[in-house]
Amino acid sequence: MVAAVDEDEGVMATDFFWSYTDEPHASRRREILAKYPQIKELFGPDPWAFLKIVLVVSLQLWTATFLRDASWLKLLTVAYFFGSFLNHNLFLAIHELSHNLAFATPSLNRWLGIFANLPIGVPMSITFQKYHLEHHRFQGVDGIDMDIPSQAEAHAVRNAAAKSVWVVLQLFFYALRPLFLKPKPPGLWELTNLAVQVGLDAGLVRLYGWRPLAYLLLSTFVGGGMHPMAGHFISEHYVFSPEQETYSYYGPLNLMAWHVGYHNEHHDFPRIPGARLHRVKEMAPEYYDGLRSYRSWSQVIYMYIMDQTVGPFSRMKRKQAPKKDS
Repeated sequence: MVAAVDEDEGVMATDFFWSYTDEPHASRRREILAKYPQIKELFGPDPWAFLKIVLVVSLQLWTATFLRDASWLKLLTVAYFFGSFLNHNLFLAIHELSHNLAFATPSLNRWLGIFANLPIGVPMSITFQKYHLEHHRFQGVDGIDMDIPSQAEAHAVRNAAAKSVWVVLQLFFYALRPLFLKPKPPGLWELTNLAVQVGLDAGLVRLYGWRPLAYLLLSTFVGGGMHPMAGHFISEHYVFSPEQETYSYYGPLNLMAWHVGYHNEHHDFPRIPGARLHRVKEMAPEYYDGLRSYRSWSQVIYMYIMDQTVGPFSRMKRKQAPKKDS
């Protein structure tokens, strides 16, 4: 494993960390299941997922209509301190649904994802699933895992000021990066996602004016930028310790974030819903207690910006393994 950082001199890397081994989760999953086969009992959908999503969608859409006559300052304030948490919760609900963890039938998860997408304001649920499953299957693989920043991003973001701007805009990079680097042709599900979302957005504007839609979009934007919830984008896989490429977070925001902070556990067992991931750590503590983890997503954002050795290049990459001859 080779890292392009000279930490003694405090210099930011000029290339990614390159690993010459497979990602760590598949082998650890096999080892844990061999030792603790009862973990398989945690597999399967979360029976409360549907109700939780309906509750958050209803609350956020009601809030948007309630603010139809609010000032722009009030819209921004409520969006940052309230709506951002709800929309980020729904983004992570969509993450949960991408693994089919609400229903056993994949199409039902897709429909619920389209519904959860509504307050976000921009259609992304179906497209997210396509790229996210590749992130799991090909973690860190050059040219396939679109969770990793592009070369252009990494070369442009070289100091604390640039990193601050990048964090504020990271949701745009996260959403647009795969569309430019690895575009996939839209299918019927993407078009359905688009049609339903445009219908909701147009209906809000027609019935209540532009402010409700502006509130929803602001909630999405600020919640994905310099915001405590957005710290998970950095905490999950940005390398602060060269020997580790996935990191968990065990802080209180997991309650709002579908427990996505249990990220090592999630990558080890993507078929277990977030609400049960803590039990993986309880059943097999020796596999997780020795790994570096976090207690504050806000602190992770601060560390990312202020640590001059860390930047967009601080990600583990690997070449795709050659296909075996059949």
